[in-house]
Amino acid sequence: MGSIRRSKTKRRTRDLDQVHADIRSEKHLSQHKSAKPAEDLPGLGRFYCIECAKWFEGENNFIQHKKGKNHKRRLRALRVEPYSQKEAEAAVGLRSDNGIRYDALAMTSEEQPAAMEVETTGI
Repeated sequence: MGSIRRSKTKRRTRDLDQVHADIRSEKHLSQHKSAKPAEDLPGLGRFYCIECAKWFEGENNFIQHKKGKNHKRRLRALRVEPYSQKEAEAAVGLRSDNGIRYDALAMTSEEQPAAMEVETTGI
């Protein structure tokens, strides 16, 4: 019997698309910050890294974090724009614009004999 793999929720940060929304909209960020009372946050909620979505105890920890490898990786990952729902549906093939479809039922009676004549002349 092996060990059960569990996701670590204690250190889980916000996803990249949520951070993109925080960066674009000040309202979105303020809603996230106001969701938790300041007394429960490290450093009473004064030191927050928007890109990494992490709270820090003091200014020194915050500055060291900004210089660190994990923060720089996160900045590199945020340079790429997140996929939209429209792009995801297009990749799967669920777009509404799949090109023009030619159905035999859609052709008018004038077009049908012309198509048959083209077919018979090639024989």
